[in-house]
Amino acid sequence: MIGAEYVDGHRLRLTFDDGTVGTIDFRPWLAGPVFEPLKNPAYFRQFFLDGGTVAWPNGADVAPETLHETAKAAPPA
Repeated sequence: MIGAEYVDGHRLRLTFDDGTVGTIDFRPWLAGPVFEPLKNPAYFRQFFLDGGTVAWPNGADVAPETLHETAKAAPPA
């Protein structure tokens, strides 16, 4: 992943080094203790890129392969 941009709510527009671009709604992944803080939109917006994926200050992240596959399946913006 080479870029991530906040869209709204819990959605980010992700750009991958193979040219794949997709807007992903992260709400389906916000289950479990590590993801609980991300339910707060202000905290969710504190994302950053780390190790080729999106991460948050509390250590939460989603596997880059999962994000890439989801972005490929997302309808065009």
